[in-house]
Amino acid sequence: MTRHLIRAIAVGVSIAAVASGVALGAGRVTTVRAGNIILRFTADVTPKKLPKHRLAPIFFHGTDVITTVDGSHAPAMEEAIIDVDKDILIDVEGLPVCRKSQLIALDSRSAKRACGTAMVGDGSVTVRVAFPDQTPFDAVGPLLIVNGGENRGTTTLFIHGYVAVPTPTAVVATVKIRRKRAGRYATRMVFSIPVIAGGSGSPIAGEVSVGRRYKYKGEDKSFISARCSNGLLGGKGTLKFRDDTQIVGSVFVPCTATR
Repeated sequence: MTRHLIRAIAVGVSIAAVASGVALGAGRVTTVRAGNIILRFTADVTPKKLPKHRLAPIFFHGTDVITTVDGSHAPAMEEAIIDVDKDILIDVEGLPVCRKSQLIALDSRSAKRACGTAMVGDGSVTVRVAFPDQTPFDAVGPLLIVNGGENRGTTTLFIHGYVAVPTPTAVVATVKIRRKRAGRYATRMVFSIPVIAGGSGSPIAGEVSVGRRYKYKGEDKSFISARCSNGLLGGKGTLKFRDDTQIVGSVFVPCTATR
């Protein structure tokens, strides 16, 4: 059983968060390779000027593309573990909650109707399906990211995708987020990606916009907030594929502190 390990450090990237078409970076293409797999991602975080001592709302938009060196069908990703800078906070207090059962077997319009009040982001995903003895084909569909609630310190998000693989199918990935007590990387996000098309489908590209501002009990709130305490924001992550390949990356970006 072969395991490949690549570490990439890129100026201009705040954190990497790639799972089933989700990516976060900082407006430039960053490339990492592990064995036969190549991952390219871009993104932008706004605003870039942040308070030094208090949290302020942020938003991000990102894309990712997965290819292979030899042009073969990329293995499916099964899990991503992302550790996020202590100066970045994810908060769902006061947001409406959506249950996974409300998303199963629904098309995107129906899912949005059922859980639109719990949405924290949206985007699109491309899945490549390679059945044995058949020509691979791509299917593109929308993504919805919704709040699944908080329980005993763990926040749950659901990522709902609707793609034709080969018939229209709803795919729901689960994200578990937990704040740790100490260390630079104080938040861990674990993305669990379900089997697609019986294991023959692999997410190969995605685009996402995430962020939401809202009010709760008269207070202004944000799904994602950050501060610039030391001039840098960073993160590290491990992407695990079903052929045992792993991509590991650490990324940092300067930020500008304001009062």
